[in-house]
Amino acid sequence: MKKNQFSHYTEIRAQVNQRQAATLVDGVLQNNVSLTSKGVSSRIYREGNYGFASVPDYSEEGIKRVLKKASENSEFLYGKGKVRKPDFEKFPGFSEENGFDMERELTQRYLIDFAKETDDYISQKYPDLLSRTVTCEMLSIEKLFCNTDMAESHSLTPRSLVAFELILEGNDGQPVSIYHNVGGLGTFTVVHTKPSDVFGEIDEIYIKLKEKAEGVYCRPGMRDVILASDLAGILAHEAVGHTTEADFVRAGSVAKDLMGKKVASDLVTLIDYAHHDPEGKICPMPVFVDDEGILAEDAVIIEDGVLKAYMHNKESAQDMGYKPQGNARANEYYDEPLIRMRNTCIVPGKSSEKDMIESIEDGYYFSNTTNGQADSTGEFMFGVAYGYEIKNGKKGKAVKDTTISGMAFDVLKNVSMVSDDLTWLSGGWCGKKQMILVGMGGPAIKTRLNVGGR
Repeated sequence: MKKNQFSHYTEIRAQVNQRQAATLVDGVLQNNVSLTSKGVSSRIYREGNYGFASVPDYSEEGIKRVLKKASENSEFLYGKGKVRKPDFEKFPGFSEENGFDMERELTQRYLIDFAKETDDYISQKYPDLLSRTVTCEMLSIEKLFCNTDMAESHSLTPRSLVAFELILEGNDGQPVSIYHNVGGLGTFTVVHTKPSDVFGEIDEIYIKLKEKAEGVYCRPGMRDVILASDLAGILAHEAVGHTTEADFVRAGSVAKDLMGKKVASDLVTLIDYAHHDPEGKICPMPVFVDDEGILAEDAVIIEDGVLKAYMHNKESAQDMGYKPQGNARANEYYDEPLIRMRNTCIVPGKSSEKDMIESIEDGYYFSNTTNGQADSTGEFMFGVAYGYEIKNGKKGKAVKDTTISGMAFDVLKNVSMVSDDLTWLSGGWCGKKQMILVGMGGPAIKTRLNVGGR
């Protein structure tokens, strides 16, 4: 990109998304998908007005067309708009390349055979199941980006999963189920070299399912609970993280008036990691450069219980007097970048999960979420697929599906122990206006919240 060709701040992004998946339900192929989405988009900023355009044409001609259309849109909105803001400050230029080599072409036959062998293992070893579903999937996202600040980046991010759902008849005659996935960052043939690698995970889930089938219903009310890393991660993302995205803050989220205030226990530090986690390992969804050309860095949202920062794009950072840290992200070439999380979790603490369990006289341990919702007030309700009673500091009976609910910051203020380990979910997604890959997880936390009953 030659800077002197453009009158205003301009971005160009060329992108290819490829998804391949195969799903078997009770041994029958129900889904066999190979989809590719590719194209080019451009965005031009002029004194607070964006002109955006995209074309499904991954070529030099497509770039010319999209630049022309984005320029026309920018001029139109500038002429019609009442907004007049300073243009963005200039950021240092750079050239960044990161990502994964695609080790070899992934065929649909490979996915189907992998799913079939996995399904055969389940059906032969666990014939008492009412139903079983196995999905093998890989999504790869490749982006080329440049802007008039002379930022250039090229990234390739593949994620590969084997997911399965097992359904069994419960002791009350009703079906019970657990869904689980394994895998993560990398190409499918590298992450999953052979089906037998996932058999151990299947065995563990079946044991949990048998316990759940013979389980009891929770006693409703405020309870001391331990939220395993998956539930703690979803709480951090859905009920806390979204309230601290600057666009939600400006719209009036609960975090709007909490900057610099105590919003959680001293034990809670919550960070949106860019590309490496607290242990120095690559995150599930690494972002090195965002879709506005900002070099990504960690965003410390809560530190020792105090709200320290919001997440920003260039515009909100400029308006609110902050530095952007790489949170502007788009899922498809035709999507405009939005303020999004990357890999959000509570920082591990100093307690062992064993000590956490022993500290509870009468409560619950919960993991394996099913679904849930949270809003801009921080109020949430999540479904729980697996858990067990804790009686006198010891594991008790398994419990059937239940719900947990509360106000996120109240729940964080109630945190009295944080485990010393870190576990990431394999298949995190976020659906804020456009679905996008994210990393969720963290340590287990001990807190107090409202538990649903039968």
